[in-house]
Amino acid sequence: MLSWLFSNPLPAGSPAPPFDLPDEEGHTVSLASLRGKNVVLVWYPGDDTTVCRKQLCEFRDNWSAAAAKNTVVYGINPQGAESHAKFRRKFDLPFPLLVDKGQKVGALYHTNGLIVKRTVYLIGPDGVIRYARRGKPSPAEVLATAV
Repeated sequence: MLSWLFSNPLPAGSPAPPFDLPDEEGHTVSLASLRGKNVVLVWYPGDDTTVCRKQLCEFRDNWSAAAAKNTVVYGINPQGAESHAKFRRKFDLPFPLLVDKGQKVGALYHTNGLIVKRTVYLIGPDGVIRYARRGKPSPAEVLATAV
């Protein structure tokens, strides 16, 4: 019953579960369409909350380092498109925020629960997870695993 509370992120070396999620503008983002790029997925509990804001702004501030490593970044949580759009505009985030209504994709990535478990993944160009960690790792630590 409480297994979600004690779950670990998916391990590095495992295939990333496929997904299709809408961003804050209603465009569908699919993992399959991102093959050939490194993909950072940042699951965070809430738009415009202290730690979430800091975490996503750190990725914003390291945007050129991500781009230099053929890496795209997405923030993900179950909040709605309007909340995501407001948060993205307010902090000038250069990457989309995906809406995981009902935490269905979060369940595949072991980030779901009463609140979203703050988790960062880096998926390699081949669709294999190269990095997975709970909490707020630095963008430099995450991007160091990009190929």
